[in-house]
Parts: sequence; structure tokens; C-alpha cells
Amino acid sequence: MNNRYKHSFTPYKIGNVEIKNRYTVGPMGGIPFTAKGTYSEDAHHFFIECAKGGFGLLFTNSLASDFTIDSYGPLDRLIPRYNAQGFITDCTFMNERIHSHGTKIFCEITMGPGRNATGKTAPSEIPYFFAPDRKAHALTKEEIKQKIGYLIETAVIAKKAGFDGVDVHAMHWGYLLDSFGMTITNLRDDEYGGSLENRLRVAKEIVEGIKASCGKDFPVSIRLSLKSYLISFNKGSFTGEEENGRTLEEALDICKLLESYGYDALSTDVGTYESFYHACPPSYLPKGNYIPLAAEAKKVVSIPILLAGRMNDPDICEQAIADGKIDAVVLARAALADPYYALKVEKNEIEKIRPCLSCNLGCIGRTFTNGAVSCAVNPQAMRGASYGLDWTIEPKKVMIVGGGVAGMEAARTAAQRGHDVSLYETSDHLGGNLLPAGAHTFKQPILELNDWYKRELEELKIAVHLETKVTPELVRQVKPDAVILATGSRPFMPAIPGVEKSLSSIDALNKSTKIGKKVLVIGGGLVGCEIAMDEAMKGREVTVVEVLDSILSAGEPIPFMNKMCIEEMIDYYHIKVMTATKVKEITDSGARLETVDGEMELEADTVITAAGFCPVPSMAEELDDNGVAVYAVGDGRKVGSIMTAVWDSYEIARGV
Repeated sequence: MNNRYKHSFTPYKIGNVEIKNRYTVGPMGGIPFTAKGTYSEDAHHFFIECAKGGFGLLFTNSLASDFTIDSYGPLDRLIPRYNAQGFITDCTFMNERIHSHGTKIFCEITMGPGRNATGKTAPSEIPYFFAPDRKAHALTKEEIKQKIGYLIETAVIAKKAGFDGVDVHAMHWGYLLDSFGMTITNLRDDEYGGSLENRLRVAKEIVEGIKASCGKDFPVSIRLSLKSYLISFNKGSFTGEEENGRTLEEALDICKLLESYGYDALSTDVGTYESFYHACPPSYLPKGNYIPLAAEAKKVVSIPILLAGRMNDPDICEQAIADGKIDAVVLARAALADPYYALKVEKNEIEKIRPCLSCNLGCIGRTFTNGAVSCAVNPQAMRGASYGLDWTIEPKKVMIVGGGVAGMEAARTAAQRGHDVSLYETSDHLGGNLLPAGAHTFKQPILELNDWYKRELEELKIAVHLETKVTPELVRQVKPDAVILATGSRPFMPAIPGVEKSLSSIDALNKSTKIGKKVLVIGGGLVGCEIAMDEAMKGREVTVVEVLDSILSAGEPIPFMNKMCIEEMIDYYHIKVMTATKVKEITDSGARLETVDGEMELEADTVITAAGFCPVPSMAEELDDNGVAVYAVGDGRKVGSIMTAVWDSYEIARGV
């Protein structure tokens, strides 16, 4: 073991179960399962890869305990009680394999989603998050007892299946158990409402029941938000002020009570759905942001404090553990990006870790849309068994045109399959649009991804030709079997009079470009809003002009938690937003605008046009006569995101 991270790789105990190190894979939605009530082969692959990857402890996704009161069907969620013996048989094999690597695994079991899922139950008649015009059915005392019983039964099944403990989901993010704990969501006047002890009675009866049924030495942890960042229903708090959910002070009292009830560890984080940008922080929020809160919890209990929430910085984690502020780190998104994260930290091979961008695109964002959870930078995540790479039986000469993220991913994937790969880039560097995208003060992980790709290409000994323009003649000279065009995109500059007086989004992100005090950004999509945020954070006076009725409504959809965060930051940094506004002309002193109230002049020192991107013209037709297979990937095929570029390239190179 290297001494740099020695505290991160010392063992600790949850109850009587020893965990070999302080790195934990957090519970995640979207873990695939079968109609038989068992985990899929892809789920087995993910958990076992994380065990091989050096993590000391794994948490499963939250497994439902009932399908009666909350109307779960057998295909809605993985429910151990639906096919108990099948679940036990399946997980016994999986857990035996995980244990072979010295890793422990806890089964997370849930009482229910509460108001976070429309149509489900809650402690009281309170508005749903996704349908605030509707109210949840308030559980009766009999229904509460029944749900507690189901949770205990599920814990018994988990123990029989070889899990090392259970994690109770969840007194966090506003889920059902969390709703019992907060006065804003628990309006009951019986023994399950009112005082803090009454509001925690469900959590108390759960752990007491599990210990009675599974034995006092069977570990039980609980997921706990240390602060809600909640102002009111459907309104979060960016700064944490005006807290009407759980304050840190109350959370500390809760920590002490949960320990007294018999819980063996507290897996902590922050937030509710109203403040989901705190719960699953995008890159706009700092890494390790919630360590101070966890450190306060650590002071009041003797059981381990685990912490999640953008903790993917080994140095920050090592220091927090060494200082006694936390006992262990919980990584979810970073484990999707690289299931070997922990092992690479232990070996002090930090540069080999595939960076998590905290973009929420391939992971938690897809949980709320199509459920096909993976990772923006790792297309194999959560589908490694069914969508991995095979060594080719027919090695080919593959020519990659373009050294952006799409080209680098295509080259890397094709080389891993055993093809003879060469990459050609017109400029004198690799990265393409990754470089301006990573130029923001809050987008450092994108530059780290670019560096990671460059090291991967070097390690795979891929021939990289910089400052080389690919022509049909060059293709004929190289004589490849396949050409993958990853030519990328360039800023779209609309036909606005005076547009030449503005900076493109790419030019604006060049560190050598001088930006004035007053900035006008044309375009309220993701690129425009991020530029506006970055300039406002530097102290500039920023206005965003958007022709549509709302910002962030065009282009690739972005996860709702990211959108919430951007909107909150725009307000916090006093960025002026003008929607339903058209730029008629860019002038020497700013721009002439057309609003619903008529025309106006807006003064600006710098005008930045962020009206989106368009593909670089393809040379596919020129190559048709060369007799080679030609593929277009990434923005060169269709403008999207880093995720679409990576996934596109992986798919093509996987089958070339």
C-alpha cells in the first residue's frame, strides 16, 4: 500500500462486520433485473467488477419491500418478496463471488418512495413532487405496521441471500421514511407524528424488528440527509438559507437517536428532490462540499459516518478521513465511470482513473427518463456483460479522422479489440471541443477526461498524426479497411447583422480572449447559460437573451437537477435573463433587441453568440469511391453531448 492514501485503506467495522477499506459503492437506481425477480447478468457484472476494482463495501440499489399498498407490480421494481427463493439463489452466487475479492455488500431495502413518485403513499396528504396539484394518500397506522413488517421480511431474505447487512432506504431526499422525519411533510397527530421521537418511530421499529428477526449482530445502516436545502414544496434552497426541511441541528439529534435505536452506521448525504442539485451535485458545485456537515455528525455519534455527494477526489477524501471528519467515502457516479476507482487509488495510479464528469447525463438523469442507466464516459457501465468488447477475429486497418472525444473513443475501442488503428487530427493537439468545454472554472473534469484519453491512446500505442489534414488521396495511400469520421462540430453563427462583431462560444472560452465588464450572451441553451454563469462568477455583469419563451429549452435535454442548479445560480449571481427576445443587430456598443414590448438598445462591452453548433461538413461522399467502409460518429454525425459522442463512437468501433 502507498502511504499517500494510507488512511483510506485501513479497515473499519460496521457492527461486527469488518470492511477492508474506506471506499464504498453507493446505492443507485437503474440496476437491471429480470422478470423472475432476480438481478440480471449485467447487474452481477457491475457489482463484481466493483469488488475486483478494490471497493471495500458495496450497497445495492433500493429494493422494494411491498407491492400492495404502494401498488408495485412484479416488473416495476426488484422485490425480493416476489420470488424470495429465486432472489436468494441468485444473490447467493453473486455475493459469494463478491466475497472472494474481500468485499462486503449490504442490501438496501426501501419502505417506499413517498411523495417522490406520483400515486404512492406518504405520512400525510402532501403534494407530490412531480405532480404538485395532486396529493398523496396518507398511510393509516395499520398500513404503516404492514409496511414495516414487509421491510423486516425483506431483511430476513437478504440475510439468507448472503448479504453482509442491510441499509435502510431512506431518511433522505424526501422519500417515504424521510417524509415521516420532517415536520413539513409529517402532519400526523398520532404516535407517528408530532415530536421528533414520534416522527422517528417508524425508523426505530424497523431496526428493532430487523435485529429481532436477523440477530443483533446483523448490521443495519440507514441513509440520512444531514440537511434538506428545502424552502417549501417544490422550491429548494441553493444557499441552504430559509431551511424548512431538516436543519443540521435537528439532523444531529436524529443521528444520536438512530444510534440509540440500534443502527450500526449512518450513510449520509444532503438534499431533497426540490434541491436535487445538492443530492446529486453537478460539476457546478465543489467536490467535498458537504464534509463540514458530516464532520458535525461525526462528533455526536460513535458509529461510522459514511458520506456521499461528489466525493470523487482521493486527496479530499484522504484528508477528511485522516482528520476524523468521516469514516468512509460513498461513490456512485464515479464507480460507474470507473469500477476500478478504489484499486487505482490504492496503487496511487490516480491518472488512470476514468474521470466522472458529474454531468448526471448517463446515470441519475436517465433514471428519471428512460431507465437505461449507464455512464456518459463509460458506455459499458451497468451493461458490461451484454455490451462489453470482444477481441476481433478479423483484425482490420482502421483510420480515425478527428482527435476530439469521439475520435479518441473510437480509436481506443477499436484498438482494444485488436485492430491496427491510426488517428489523424488537423490541429496540433488532441481534444477538439473538450478543451473549450473544460475551460469553465467548474468544468475541470472535462480537461481531466481529455488527459485520460491521451494517456489511453499512448498506452495502446495508437499512431497519432497531428497537423495532418485527411484527403481522399491520403486515404488511398493509407489503404484502411475502415474509416471512422469524427470530425466534430463548430459554432453556429446566425445571420444577424453585425454578428462578426461578436465572439463565438469557442472564442469566448479561449483564455487569451479579453472579455469586457458588461457581457451579453445570445442564446439561453446550456452553452450560453454556462458561459453566463462563468462570467458572472468572475464578477462581470451578464445578460442572457433567448428567443424562446424559456432558457434551457432547446438542444439536448439536460437532467432536471442540473437545470434546477443552473436556474438557481443564475438568480444567485444576478444574471439578467431576457426571454422571448430577438437580437435584431449587434452594434459597436452592444445590441439592438426586439422584445414583446418593442425594440430597445442593450449596452455591452462584449457580445458572445452561443446559438448552438453545427456538424463540420463530412467528406463521406468523397470517400465512397475508395472501396472502404466509412462511418460518421459524434457531432460530425449529429450534434449532441460528450455522452452521445462517446456512446456513438463506442458502438461503431465495437462492431467495426
